[in-house]
Amino acid sequence: MKNGKKEIGFGLGFVVLFIIWTFLIQTVDVKPLGQNGTNIGFATFNVWFHNLTGVSMTMYTITDWLGLVALIVCLVFAVIGFIQLISRRSLFKVDKDIIVLGVYYIVVISFYVLFEIIQVNYRPVLIDGRLEASYPSSTTLMILCVMPTLIDQMNRRIQHVTIRRVLCIVTMLFSAFMVIGRLVSGVHWFTDIAGAVILSIGLYSIYEGFVKLFD
Repeated sequence: MKNGKKEIGFGLGFVVLFIIWTFLIQTVDVKPLGQNGTNIGFATFNVWFHNLTGVSMTMYTITDWLGLVALIVCLVFAVIGFIQLISRRSLFKVDKDIIVLGVYYIVVISFYVLFEIIQVNYRPVLIDGRLEASYPSSTTLMILCVMPTLIDQMNRRIQHVTIRRVLCIVTMLFSAFMVIGRLVSGVHWFTDIAGAVILSIGLYSIYEGFVKLFD
């Protein structure tokens, strides 16, 4: 329980850091250098990094479609929880880590939807001629929030050591590819990716803390 509380505290610290980061983005070196003259925080660095990487719509499309993997993972565990609920005939008999996971996914998706509504930053490029919200990177957020839970669940449920290790390594490589791919695709400012990473660390740490408390 002590480790769980420390994990939750660590996660809350990163959530606070995300709030501070969001405030800084709106106040530090803000210049109208985005599409259609939209404001950008940390403008000098963001524009420099964007010019460095350029724009790759191919990488954008690949990472956009592969982002569905995170939603599929959520759906798989939702099905597992539903099957346990039906077969055991009580919510209280569903594995506690699955219940925590379900609540966690709801929280993550809520953040996803929230930042589609609250537009802190806009993309550095138009998507199909439209100006879209860019902060934090929703694809990065979903991948870094969901894929670590897949690793956690595989460590809990797969007994064969070699298979478990291989699947965990593949999941980590996939996650790294998605974050790097999103970063170099040029469809987000660097600070959008950084914000998603900070928030993901916070949310996942809180999830891990609650799982340890229930364990």
